[in-house]
Amino acid sequence: MRKLTSPTGRYLLDTNIIIALLASDESVKERLVSIEEVFLPSIAIGELYYGAYRSSRRDENIKRIDKLVKGNNILVCNARIAQEYGLIKSRLSEKGRPIPENDIWIAALASSNNLIVVTRDEHFKHVEGLQIEMW
Repeated sequence: MRKLTSPTGRYLLDTNIIIALLASDESVKERLVSIEEVFLPSIAIGELYYGAYRSSRRDENIKRIDKLVKGNNILVCNARIAQEYGLIKSRLSEKGRPIPENDIWIAALASSNNLIVVTRDEHFKHVEGLQIEMW
């Protein structure tokens, strides 16, 4: 995976933003229209599938996720991302500011690829140097 060079215009969607998009949240849909490039973290896709398998509308939800995956750029973890994950988790631990494990992975993907995390979770603000937008 190559490192992206543009510091702006490229976004990584957190799970809660993807869920809002799947729920046809107009505010999210409107903001996405003007975005240069959007990526989805494989971690968030896993969280979505987990929710789908536990839902009463399992098949319908799995199909929606499958469609989402086919039409978008999915970022996956590798050794470089794992190293960034370790650094972020260590820094958060030193500050006494733990955040959910999956969100550390999402932060590592964004940080390593110079992407802006779009989220509704305040705890991403504790990740040093991470670019975030609250939607």
